[in-house]
Amino acid sequence: MKPTSRTNGGAASANISKRIQELRDWRGETLAHVRQLILDADPEIQEEWKWAKPSSAGTPVWSHNGGVCTGETYKQVVKLTFFRGASIKDPKKLFNSSLEGNTRRAIDLREGEKIDEAAFRQLIRAAVAANSAARAQRAAKKK
Repeated sequence: MKPTSRTNGGAASANISKRIQELRDWRGETLAHVRQLILDADPEIQEEWKWAKPSSAGTPVWSHNGGVCTGETYKQVVKLTFFRGASIKDPKKLFNSSLEGNTRRAIDLREGEKIDEAAFRQLIRAAVAANSAARAQRAAKKK
């Protein structure tokens, strides 16, 4: 998958593409698919590469006015963790992991599972809207 021109930060996009290629299995295909859904959902979303350290290569992060979600890969799942997941509506019940927390929610995708693409894009848009609202609220408090 080639990142689109809507992404920000060539190094981050390159790292995400590299991660997808290195996986060489269903996890890479799944991460590439959800990446494209994320980019389609919000033309202004930015790709970032965070938390790289000697014990970890790093994590793909998609942001717009703050973190929207991460895309982590494990042996059994591709995990999409939404930073503000607990505060956004999920009418199609895509969130199936990290449900006990007060802030984050996640979607675990296992091999062979399909995601409701329209509902996922709506979650991305809702997360961006939540970030924008929080940013506006912080700005109003500063005045």
